[in-house]
Amino acid sequence: MSDMIEIAARALGLVDLTNLNDDCTAEDITKLCARTVTDHGSVAAVCVWPRFVAQAAKELTGTGVKVATVVNFPAGGEDTEAVIAETRQAIADGADEVDLVMPYKAFVSGRKGFAEEQIIRIKAVIPEGVLLKVILETGEIKDPLLIHAASNLAIAAGADFIKTSTGKVAVNATLEAAEIMLTAIEEARRDDGERVIGFKPAGGIKTAEDAAAYLAVADRIMGHNWVSAHTFRFGASGLLDSLISTIEGQEIVDHSHHGY
Repeated sequence: MSDMIEIAARALGLVDLTNLNDDCTAEDITKLCARTVTDHGSVAAVCVWPRFVAQAAKELTGTGVKVATVVNFPAGGEDTEAVIAETRQAIADGADEVDLVMPYKAFVSGRKGFAEEQIIRIKAVIPEGVLLKVILETGEIKDPLLIHAASNLAIAAGADFIKTSTGKVAVNATLEAAEIMLTAIEEARRDDGERVIGFKPAGGIKTAEDAAAYLAVADRIMGHNWVSAHTFRFGASGLLDSLISTIEGQEIVDHSHHGY
């Protein structure tokens, strides 16, 4: 168990505490922000709909917790101009990080150039110091070779992180996808040791055991010293409570009836 406590403590600072529920309210964002600083440290970021960025930025002032938002979410559409406008607004509202859904349907249908151009154009309007995380939607891409190709494409187009999933489709983060994506990151590191590219599994990661499995893959592929909030995030809503319960040695309590 002490190993698991150590892992849970390590994972807590890597969480992007997320509320992307369709019925999310301003009150929900206040509750989310109130959970970010715990007795065991702070999460890395919150991840919220664009309309809540300004509120979250205000409520998290002075905490050191970043504000992430999503664009082109969740469908990964093809109206690049609209995504650029959405991105500019989110940054104006105070977003520190932008999680962009790659136009994965276009990519899978063979229009790789379109997908790449959209990422490049979003990257171009993001100021220095703001992270671009590109969501591949690996559960919809499915084919391992295509997931690898999508990872390479997103990295080449300027992604600071590559992220598995929106959490809005049937298959979200998997260890198989993590292995493929981390391998692409490792290959990129060999080509250019200066550039840092991070990895974010998201969707369905609920327990300290789940977190441990992903950290083990990252440690194996990237080396034990690689993982930090600069290189690794968990996109999750329920994971934080499980990590805290593990650290405190308590039974895991199901908080779902509280609307978390």
